[in-house]
Amino acid sequence: MESLVARMRRDEAAILQGGGAEAAGRQHAKGRLTARERIRHLIDPEPPFLELGIYAAHRMYAEWGGAPAAGVIAGIAKICGRHFMVIANDATVKAGSFFPMTAKKVLRAQTISLENRLPIVYLVDSAGIFLPLQEDVFPDTDDFGRVFYNNAVLSARGIPQITAVMGSCVAGGAYLPVMCDKLLMTEGSGLYLAGPALVKAAIGQEVSSEELGGAGVHASLSGTVDFREKDDLSCLRRIRELVDKMGRRTGSGPDCRPSVEPRYDPAELGGIVSADPAGEYEMREVIARLVDDSRFTEFRKDYGQTLITGYARLGGFAVGLVANQRQHRQRQDGRLEVGGVIYAESANKAARFMMDCNQNGIPLIFLHDVNGFMVGKEAEHGGIIKAGARMVNVVSNSVVPKITVILGGSFGAGHYAMCGRAYGPRFLFAWPSARYGVMGGEQAARTLVDVRLAQKERAGAGLTDEQRLELAAEIRETFEQQADPRYGAARLWVDALIDPARTREVLIRSLQVASLDPDSPPFKLGLLQT
Repeated sequence: MESLVARMRRDEAAILQGGGAEAAGRQHAKGRLTARERIRHLIDPEPPFLELGIYAAHRMYAEWGGAPAAGVIAGIAKICGRHFMVIANDATVKAGSFFPMTAKKVLRAQTISLENRLPIVYLVDSAGIFLPLQEDVFPDTDDFGRVFYNNAVLSARGIPQITAVMGSCVAGGAYLPVMCDKLLMTEGSGLYLAGPALVKAAIGQEVSSEELGGAGVHASLSGTVDFREKDDLSCLRRIRELVDKMGRRTGSGPDCRPSVEPRYDPAELGGIVSADPAGEYEMREVIARLVDDSRFTEFRKDYGQTLITGYARLGGFAVGLVANQRQHRQRQDGRLEVGGVIYAESANKAARFMMDCNQNGIPLIFLHDVNGFMVGKEAEHGGIIKAGARMVNVVSNSVVPKITVILGGSFGAGHYAMCGRAYGPRFLFAWPSARYGVMGGEQAARTLVDVRLAQKERAGAGLTDEQRLELAAEIRETFEQQADPRYGAARLWVDALIDPARTREVLIRSLQVASLDPDSPPFKLGLLQT
């Protein structure tokens, strides 16, 4: 685990450089701060900035020189004691242009804000869509245009949005600041639907950036800008002034009491979980290092033992935990249950437990280290499909906040039933030891080699032993690469990779954010198979 955490920190240190020192120097020469410098001046020093999606676009777009962090920084911070989502274009990366993953990262940040009623500050400094990839950025429901759709929806739901134009803001991107509650703009910035070059090409008019859409124009002529600021620091101070004078919604939110530190050190977490996919460990040891006072009230402890369910407090918040037990268990009837596998009894227990949490307004935390559901004749005769469907139904219809952490494996339908990305967790985090996909590399290699062999045999051919070994190695390598959590984080399937020692801290921050929206719709289930 230590080597995996060290690798993660090396990756993040490189990503934090953005477009590099030379690009940062060009930003400073314009009298502007870099995106990360702006965030440091904007937010409270404590608690630390919880960055999301830092691996976005990792090892992607190599033919264009890469796009560290997808050219945009997003994360949760406190400003004047109040939680905010902060989204800042990194102008050192291709002038802050929107790559496909840039748009998806901004949309993910907006989704988190919508789900949790989390106010947003946008620090805009972007040249707009990265034109060589416009077909993958422009048109669809999860592309660039959806950003402005979300601006309108956020506003309609009364979720505050503040935007500061601190550089370029052109073309369709110009709608973002104007659709927010408050708009600030620094001297030397440009806000327009078409820049000077495009205006000249379109209508033959020659005009400077300042005359076309500078801060002076929008503050005194168009009336678009609410606050005109001389430079970055002045602008960031003004945002803090505005936040300090904002009102607050009232509401009870999840039950919360004073936080109590665990009796066991969270720093020990990395040494408990086995990095070996076949390794065993006691998940209750993990829970003891996460929850307040290490107190955990377990639900149906002796039934369906490959899933652990129970109640605790975390950072003072009442929570329900659903966690995969990695130790093998011997049932009273003598049957061995393999750790990390979901059996029908485990799924039924989890479904019943989650229904209770929804009935009582208790947020759910899922701790993944799952190989999938049990297979075979006995499992099918015992109703594993029905039990799995019941668990998936309850996860899908849960109305309380759901937060997921992938510790180790997260494979197949087990990933779904344990509230994977498709099932709407408010946040999804992963340890650097996480691995996930439809199946593991070894199983995929065996399955696909058999498929390929059958295809060849139908065509009257076959595979030599050497060809079978080469094919298996190729498939195994592909699946192992795609199961790497950095691969998923690059595509925003994961909100952040976290050091195991920070898991409690990150969960508490997530619960604090989730508590900003005290309203939950009624809990309803469709037809449950019995």
